[in-house]
Amino acid sequence: MASPIAEEDQEKPLDPEVEKVRRKLVRFVGINLGLLFLALMVVIGALVYKARNAPPANPPLAGDIQAPAGEPVSGDIVLPVGAKVVSQSLSGNRVSIDAELTDGSRTIFIYDITERRMIGRFAIRNR
Repeated sequence: MASPIAEEDQEKPLDPEVEKVRRKLVRFVGINLGLLFLALMVVIGALVYKARNAPPANPPLAGDIQAPAGEPVSGDIVLPVGAKVVSQSLSGNRVSIDAELTDGSRTIFIYDITERRMIGRFAIRNR
């Protein structure tokens, strides 16, 4: 006589209706896993495409100064007669010059090095 534990270990055939539901469930899971895998591949493909076609992280400035190797860039910045330079600041290819004029007022001049021209003049006034 077989023990009751051994009989429980053996699988009994499923009812035909339950077997149909199980097959449908397995097919449903398989299709959904396939779609999920396909969607994941599309996302990974889009990330790779974007990474390959992305612009460089630090593009050069539009007007970078081009100077021959070993030679310094030189030029003249013309300020009004009698103006005294109080301070200056360089940002990229632009120089900001804070100058004191002959009448005692102060003005900020902005000069573009690549274009070699004055691009702005701002008077400093006290109110």
